[in-house]
Amino acid sequence: MSEIRLATPQFLVADVVATAEYYRDVLGFTIDGYAGEPPVFAMVARDRISIYFSRARQEPGRSNRHGNSVAYDAYLHTAGVDELATTLRGHGAKILEGPVLRGYDHRELVVEDCNGYVLCFGEPPNWR
Repeated sequence: MSEIRLATPQFLVADVVATAEYYRDVLGFTIDGYAGEPPVFAMVARDRISIYFSRARQEPGRSNRHGNSVAYDAYLHTAGVDELATTLRGHGAKILEGPVLRGYDHRELVVEDCNGYVLCFGEPPNWR
């Protein structure tokens, strides 16, 4: 039986180096590498997840806001979301919401990155 265990988001960005450095300096990721000269691809990682960035041929448009609600570009299952919020605030992250306890019993922290992508760090009750 097959089982999918991990997904790696890949975002289109105008500047892969600036984006990778933002994820390193503000969100606490490590830069795993670049491809191309000048770089057209970058990989960052933190704990068990990776995120990839590809250079867009034109400025990528963001349309994840619908009235007062925001669609997440990536949902990152996280342990210690309150501690993460404190750390990210200290590094100047743009926190849109949280941590907040949702009706489905997840504590969530919603962050917007330097390109307008929205990341939700969600902690399920069995991880607290």
